[in-house]
Amino acid sequence: MDLRKFLMDLRNEGILKFVDEELSINYEIPYVITRFDKGPALEFTNVREFKEVHVVGNVVNTRDKVYRALNVRSDIEFYRKLLWAEDVAPSYKPSETNNAVYEPLPNVDLTRMPIPRYFELEPGPCLTSAVVVGMDVRDGILNASIHRLTPIGPDKFVIRLVPRHLYRIYVRNREIGKDTPISISWGLHPAILVAAASSPPFGVFELNMANALLDGSLKVKVLDNGVPAPVYAEVVMEGYISARETAREGPCMDVLGTYDEVREQPIVRITRVYIRRDNPLIAQALVAGYSEHKLLMGIEKEAKIWQFVSNVVPEVKAVRLTDGGCGWLHAVVAIRKQSDGDPKNAIMAAFAAHPSLKHVIIVDDDINIDDPSEVEWAIATRFRADEDLVLIKYARGSTLDPVAIDPVQGITTKVGIDATRPLNSDASRFRKGVIPASIDLSKIKFR
Repeated sequence: MDLRKFLMDLRNEGILKFVDEELSINYEIPYVITRFDKGPALEFTNVREFKEVHVVGNVVNTRDKVYRALNVRSDIEFYRKLLWAEDVAPSYKPSETNNAVYEPLPNVDLTRMPIPRYFELEPGPCLTSAVVVGMDVRDGILNASIHRLTPIGPDKFVIRLVPRHLYRIYVRNREIGKDTPISISWGLHPAILVAAASSPPFGVFELNMANALLDGSLKVKVLDNGVPAPVYAEVVMEGYISARETAREGPCMDVLGTYDEVREQPIVRITRVYIRRDNPLIAQALVAGYSEHKLLMGIEKEAKIWQFVSNVVPEVKAVRLTDGGCGWLHAVVAIRKQSDGDPKNAIMAAFAAHPSLKHVIIVDDDINIDDPSEVEWAIATRFRADEDLVLIKYARGSTLDPVAIDPVQGITTKVGIDATRPLNSDASRFRKGVIPASIDLSKIKFR
């Protein structure tokens, strides 16, 4: 499956708009993308620095677009499909072919790549929407994940490696004195990005998950370093994460909308670049800290929270990692409880499902969890701190949390709020008032 086909589908549905004004890939295009953060996908056709390149943004900045990409229609259908893809991944290995849509460039020169520059304090352009596939050279274990990549020379990036699966592969290779062979694929179908942003158990290959999500249609090309890359990509880079070389990485914007700290991080050496044959090249921009970043980073965690909470309460209506919680630190879970103890079990299950979670609010299924005012109303009318507050001190949370007790380990204090109606209470005391009228307000005339 192809990003271009998905973009065409969005155009046909009227939810992709063209921007023909000349704009710079440095700051200007990212700025416009953020001004339409929850709006249509945007395709910029007149890029000042790259006349044969279109830049796209807001490709999956809404749930509707994510669900279109995975051919599902509801939260529950999405949760089930994503969890199913993780379960069946071992039996969905993509087929291999040499028939890719890209071809190698004669030279490697990252300075000529259409990589956007986003925020004022960042050290330069930053590749934020590419999928990195890394291989354990001893055991052949593969991992696909999304990483921040900052060019630091014509053939080098510095990569942000958080201590998860690609980092584990990197360490295993480093321990035997080996560089980590990788592919970097940019401009992919959103289902591949969703899979790559997921966290299945170590050893479950995320491209297998993507193949399951795409009904077995994903094909890969094995590069000269032995690492696969999807055959439908705008740009593919082949290279190695150095076992020895590091560089300062940052400051770069992260999902909280704040600058991440500067760290020593591994250097990536690029040995070959492949570019899609047919112009215009599509460069996907993804602005850190805005809706597309939050959804890709957090939506799989919603599925895991739904799964874990469903194991301890009778019915889970929906889960949201909230905008105000940066799509990562705060969750609201709507349940239909049968016991006044259910919400506290749900709180503990949510923290277990998503260890980075800092605050979780449990509400009844009559609350619209997409409306922050309704959630706050539930807290105001159904929560009592002496009975309904769960406080967990000195627990592992997110290393991104700027007020963590120990930011290296992410040690913090977590809070759960039971904002559900007590079962033995008078239900009429908690019922919202309804005015029994239905009027077409478009016919109301003002003067």
